[in-house]
Amino acid sequence: MEPKTSTSIPTGEEWIGQVKWDGVRILTYWDGREVRLFNRRRRERTWHYPELTDIRSYCTAASAILDGEVIALGNDGRPSFPRVMKRDGIRRLERVKGLQRTIPIAYMIFDVLYYNGEWIRERTFRDREEILAQIIIPGGHCRRVASHRDGRALFTAIKEQDMEGIVMKQLTSPYILGAKKDYWLKVKNYRNLVAVVGGFTTAGPRVNSLLLGLYDDEERLHYVGRVGTGKLTQEGWFRLTERLQRLQTTEEPFANGPQGHSPVLWVKPWLTVEIQHLGWTEGCLLRQPSIQGLVDIPPLECRLEERNPV
Repeated sequence: MEPKTSTSIPTGEEWIGQVKWDGVRILTYWDGREVRLFNRRRRERTWHYPELTDIRSYCTAASAILDGEVIALGNDGRPSFPRVMKRDGIRRLERVKGLQRTIPIAYMIFDVLYYNGEWIRERTFRDREEILAQIIIPGGHCRRVASHRDGRALFTAIKEQDMEGIVMKQLTSPYILGAKKDYWLKVKNYRNLVAVVGGFTTAGPRVNSLLLGLYDDEERLHYVGRVGTGKLTQEGWFRLTERLQRLQTTEEPFANGPQGHSPVLWVKPWLTVEIQHLGWTEGCLLRQPSIQGLVDIPPLECRLEERNPV
């Protein structure tokens, strides 16, 4: 079951809020004999996360299917999606033991679909939460995700912690396999900043992505990602194409040239755009950037150290 995207936070006694942990969705299957782990694409991950195979250390059920998020913390103490992907995307499984030391993980459990030989998907989320509270042993690598009555207060708290967002859930909701329903709503913590356009790529006659940069304290332009989606209309993209063509140059403006974007057409770094995004990778690149529009802000005011929120 997946949450639908929402821009508003529902209120009322039938709703609770949970932190949206920035990690990898993992289902744990326990039949009383062995444990198997699968991601939401149904790819097995049992050997990627051996910490979770000792299920008796964190679950008292005779059999169960648990749903949760595997996370890894970054150097700032917040969940880091790039770090957990180093565990989830590993192909040489002999490296797992070493990564257990360098990238420890935690399993944030928020639902149970099957319990002691019985499917409980049709039972309410309230009932399933009560079962989770009875069978999950917190500690070690596993935690039960807490529920909060005040979704707005929770969203304020996660914004202060610069986390990904929240998921609002109806207490009366069943668990519907493979579906996105209004029973669960995710509200993401989008951030906005202004960035400088340093280059672009094309598809046919118009621009299809912009290469973005921010200035450091020595006025060097650092590449921070590219954006190809957002609020620009087709006409807006064509108008932007005309403006960028007039600014073309053979000189790359970035101090740390972007990798893997070719062919790239460089421009004089004179245009600035407002960007919505979901935070930063460990390599200081924007996550899921989306263009909101062109803005009239001097390029040198787009600073790397401030991440200039709008």
